[in-house]
Amino acid sequence: MTHRSLQIIRDEHLSLAAMLRSMRLLVERGLEDDPKGFFDVRRAMLFYISEFPERLHHPKETTLLFPRVVRAAPDTAAAVARLDRDHAYTEGAVHELMHLLLAWELLGESRQGAFVRAFMRYVDLYLAHMRLEEQEILPAAERHLSEADWKTLDAAFEANRDPLTGQHRPEAAYERLFSRIVRATPAPIGLG
Repeated sequence: MTHRSLQIIRDEHLSLAAMLRSMRLLVERGLEDDPKGFFDVRRAMLFYISEFPERLHHPKETTLLFPRVVRAAPDTAAAVARLDRDHAYTEGAVHELMHLLLAWELLGESRQGAFVRAFMRYVDLYLAHMRLEEQEILPAAERHLSEADWKTLDAAFEANRDPLTGQHRPEAAYERLFSRIVRATPAPIGLG
């Protein structure tokens, strides 16, 4: 039986990975004919990452899921320590990326390289991070956690779900943000 929280985590990972890959393709293509649109949408995407995965998804993993998994399966401690370090890094890195993107937009091409290098490192780390969670932590959770653990995790992960998974509407405050991202981003995330 797949627990609801595991399905939510996997769905959110899929949508975030798709968005990161879409962003990477768009960054590799460069500004093309619409620099304003390019910067506007990249900023919206980075803001989304800051607001949703960093502020809502990661804390539930770090405070609820990971400690339970380590208690039940101590052999996962090294992987969890790495994932917690990744969470600390990505939280600061997304803000640094927003700054680097703004520098590129306002100061020009001389700042493009710094953004592109930092962004590519960020995407590579984030994708590896999600793979580690899905290959080691989630299977260990499935094997070792109790029904009481699952009840707590399912309730926590149901509380605020990522609208980019396409399974529910965003909260009213985020409606415009998600609409902007979906309209301007190529499939599989968007319609653009």
